[in-house]
Amino acid sequence: MLEIIQSGGWMMVPILIASVLALAIIGERLVTLRASRIAPQDLLPRVWGWIRNKQLDSNRIRSLSEGSPLGRILAAGLINARHGRQIMKESIQEVASHEIHEMERYLNALGTIAAVTPLMGLLGTVFGMIQVFADIMAEGTGQAGLLAGGISQALVTTAAGLLVAIPALICHRILQRRIDEIVVFMEQESIKLVDAMHGEREISVSEG
Repeated sequence: MLEIIQSGGWMMVPILIASVLALAIIGERLVTLRASRIAPQDLLPRVWGWIRNKQLDSNRIRSLSEGSPLGRILAAGLINARHGRQIMKESIQEVASHEIHEMERYLNALGTIAAVTPLMGLLGTVFGMIQVFADIMAEGTGQAGLLAGGISQALVTTAAGLLVAIPALICHRILQRRIDEIVVFMEQESIKLVDAMHGEREISVSEG
């Protein structure tokens, strides 16, 4: 394996760096983007239970805000509920936009890695082929084995770039899909809270 990497030349260095970054981003996002951590299923019914039992106070709102991203969204709505439905919705949207931005952190970098690594691999192959043609000019075409070896080495970087890009692209799509699902759930929970606070629906203890 080390020989293959070395045969790819200096362009293997940025490709390897990109692979390490991609692995780090994927690992960090998989840990961070757990639905149970970002948007607990039982959070809204629990909050509604506090409201119905008149147990909602500043301490509970603070703990709600510190507990999870969905908790921060619901807390913002509860703090502004007395100002009317529209203000409550706007405060929820403001906090939600920030939380979505946090969930999408590093995804642009992962997408960039998926897009750029094949190009880096192709660039390495181009440089390798230039070297092969330089050898042809210097040595002639009589040494077929040498030329074949040079061409195979030139193609190493293209293969390496694709080996990094394909998993990175797949993971990028999976993570983006996970974010979309979490965002839809948080939006639904927020709408339920707004409607409940303004008398347009009731939230059961089993809902959420």
